[in-house]
This record gives sequence, C-alpha cells and structure tokens, in this order.
Amino acid sequence: MIVPWEFETDRLLLRQWQDQDLEPFAALSTDPKVMEFFPAILDREASDALVERCRELIADRGWGLWAVELKASGDFIGIVGLHVTAPELPCGEKVEVGWRLAADYWHRGYGTEAARESIRVGFEILGLPEIVSFTAVINQRSRSVMERLGMKYLYDFAHPKLPMDSPLRQHCLYSLSPKTQE
Repeated sequence: MIVPWEFETDRLLLRQWQDQDLEPFAALSTDPKVMEFFPAILDREASDALVERCRELIADRGWGLWAVELKASGDFIGIVGLHVTAPELPCGEKVEVGWRLAADYWHRGYGTEAARESIRVGFEILGLPEIVSFTAVINQRSRSVMERLGMKYLYDFAHPKLPMDSPLRQHCLYSLSPKTQE
C-alpha cells in the first residue's frame, strides 16, 4: 500500500476519504441539482461503494478522486481529482480531471481551484502528457470550469454507456497538456 498523497491550495485540502465523509457525500449524491448531468442519483449503498472505490484507488496508487475539505472550517464539500477513463470511450484510457461539489459551495471558485491543483499533480508529479475532461454537452457549468482551466475543446461524442434516447448521451471532450497549459 502506498501512502496516499494529500494536497493543499489556499483554501482547500484534497485528501484521502474518511468515514465521516460518507454521510455528506451521500447527501450530495442524492441532490437533484448536483446530479442533474449524471445518469442517476446514487442511493446510500451506491454512494458508499463509490467512496470505497475512491479510497482503494488512492491507497493503491497515491492519487485519485480526493475528498475536498475547506481548510478554514473542516467542512467536506465534495470530490475532485484524477481518474482513468474507461477504455470504451472514444478517447480511450486517459487520465481525466473530474469534480462534484455540494451545491452550497458552487460559484466560489472551489471546483476550479481543486481541479487546478489536481492538474498540477498530474503534470508535475505524475508526469502525464495530457489530462482530459468530459461532460454532457448541455452541462454548461462544467464546460465553463474546463475552459477556466485552459482546457481545449476537442470533439463531441455519444457516450457509449448511456441510452440512445438519453438527453445526456451527447458528451464533449476537452484536453490539456503541459504545453497548452503554459
């Protein structure tokens, strides 16, 4: 087992998951506003299973989708970090940056701040040649974060895991490399 990496920004701590994160993450995962552009709201069992999977991946490799905590208050606000994409996606297996924050913490720059730190880790520590991110085409909030991060739009694609008639099926892929980040 690898010692999990933890990182700080001016306002945030990106850290390994703790048992006290289960309840607030479950609340976040059942909020229709937060889950608007995800295929489904997660019940408590699915939410806990996702946390456990994130915890295991961080323990195995040191990095992943971290729990995000406000340094000033110790409040859990969501999940941000790096994850390997599914091979059946058009981009293949790449490392993506992703985020999901509780709605009470939107519009404060926390998602961008934590994602920017995750990208720094990906490029400076992991030595990745590229980091991608994707979302439903209609998810303008996440697309705006990707653009604030300096990510470049590549193309739209039909997400292979979503039904043909899903309004979320059309996705867009963004990319960032250390060269384009400068």
